[in-house]
Amino acid sequence: MGYRVAVVGATGNVGREVLNILAERKFPATEVIALASSRSTGREISYGDKILKAKNLDNFDFAGVDFAIMSAGSDISKDWGPRIAASGCIVIDNSSFWRYDSNVPLIVPEVNGQVLAGWLASATRKNIIANPNCSTAQLVVALKPLHDLAKIRRIVVSTYQSVSGAGKEGVDELWNQTKGIFVNDSPGGGSKFPKQIAFNVIPHIDIFMEDGSTKEEWKVMAETKKILDQKIKVTCTAVRVPVFVGHSEAVNIEFENPISADEARDALREAPGVTVLDKREPGGYATPVECVGEYDTFVSRIREDATIENGLNIWIVSDNLRKGAALNTIQIAETLIELGLKPRDAA
Repeated sequence: MGYRVAVVGATGNVGREVLNILAERKFPATEVIALASSRSTGREISYGDKILKAKNLDNFDFAGVDFAIMSAGSDISKDWGPRIAASGCIVIDNSSFWRYDSNVPLIVPEVNGQVLAGWLASATRKNIIANPNCSTAQLVVALKPLHDLAKIRRIVVSTYQSVSGAGKEGVDELWNQTKGIFVNDSPGGGSKFPKQIAFNVIPHIDIFMEDGSTKEEWKVMAETKKILDQKIKVTCTAVRVPVFVGHSEAVNIEFENPISADEARDALREAPGVTVLDKREPGGYATPVECVGEYDTFVSRIREDATIENGLNIWIVSDNLRKGAALNTIQIAETLIELGLKPRDAA
């Protein structure tokens, strides 16, 4: 018996990637259902060698569905998450809405997948699991083996986030502005970003908060602590860059215990979901171009920071549509299956 999987928001960037990865990883599904809003009903989407037609979320019956992977935004997750979960279907949500609920686990399987065993055994679970922010997911995958080795005290993160993190509109805006500059010597207008994104960088993602941080920066701080360790001090600056796919992060880490660059490199090489590309020569590091389409998080530029005791600097790159979103949701479902979750029609 296989599992029935519904992909909510299947016509969006992340939804399409979910369908791609379900097929690539040969997820044990007997049926995959593409769901979207009424305006996208009937749209065709690829799933492996099949073509699915999007069904209307508004009138879909989730009875008998095992997993609902949601990538349709916080408003849809807020309204539909509890309704879907009440049907007995497990919701794996890509939006930010459920991440900070103390009764909803926030999961990156390589980091805290063990939490799911207790969640699965709980008779009072909400049937909702949250997927972290795309920047947080790749960050904690790289930090986990280092935290285990020398215990992280504080991290300073600067993110360099691609426009695909802002959805199709962000990708279109970069493309149109770049084309406009080459054709007309003018970038043209834009509504997705507050300033020109083509050939520029914007130190502003999401809304501003009272302390001057943006919501994106707050997400990285709050989620890293929830997933990895509440005691870690985190500060972040999030920057949008003119890259189509792939988020990058420069991370300065302060540890409680001594750790060398060689020890960190060895630990990262053994860590699940991590590829170390760290040659101290031109081109001996990962950039977003190399990470597109890959499952792993790439770590480069591993070096000691002589300005603080027990300090390291690292560079992290990952495909934000994959590990940062679609892949992680599917890995959560795979982890639940490994822990013994059976298809509902086999119960």
